[in-house]
Amino acid sequence: MKVDITDAFENLKKGNVILCPTDTVWGLSCDATNNSAVQEIIKIKQRSEDKSFIVLVSSLDMLGRYVHSFPNFAVDLIEMTSEPLTIIFPRGEKLSKFVINSDESVAIRLIKSNSEESKFCFDLIRKFNKPIVSTSANISGMPAPKKYSEIDSLVVSQVAYAVPYFTTSKSQRSPSKIIKLNEDNTFKIIR
Repeated sequence: MKVDITDAFENLKKGNVILCPTDTVWGLSCDATNNSAVQEIIKIKQRSEDKSFIVLVSSLDMLGRYVHSFPNFAVDLIEMTSEPLTIIFPRGEKLSKFVINSDESVAIRLIKSNSEESKFCFDLIRKFNKPIVSTSANISGMPAPKKYSEIDSLVVSQVAYAVPYFTTSKSQRSPSKIIKLNEDNTFKIIR
């Protein structure tokens, strides 16, 4: 696993797109602060530039560097949930313009290392020390693959690095729950 993290880390530093396991489904990932890298994911997914992406972080401190502010109850939600939870914060900052929505909101999930797959992603982000994009490893409009063997070979052929760790795993993962925080500190369940 350490070699895979090092190789994935080196590719992220170079601005490349990688394919890696996350706490949810297999994801296309890159440096969430790098416009060119995010544009490469848009190209691979054949996706419109006006759709934003989920960003993954490894700590509350890292989260705080990329959102304007967040209420205490958001911290409580993150700390209390054992399932992957993506939160749409009202205002993102210091991120690629392609991950921030037109209303300035940004979807961020704090990775917890409570499974082998999530530990890999957590350790990678911690080593990279910046947030990464995570989007399902599929062409836009196609079903999200629940395991590596379901990823379209066209997607695999377009990434700079596919993490070999967990490619033979039979476990099937699901997307995260999503909530949206409002400026008035209320929230809405999206998924």
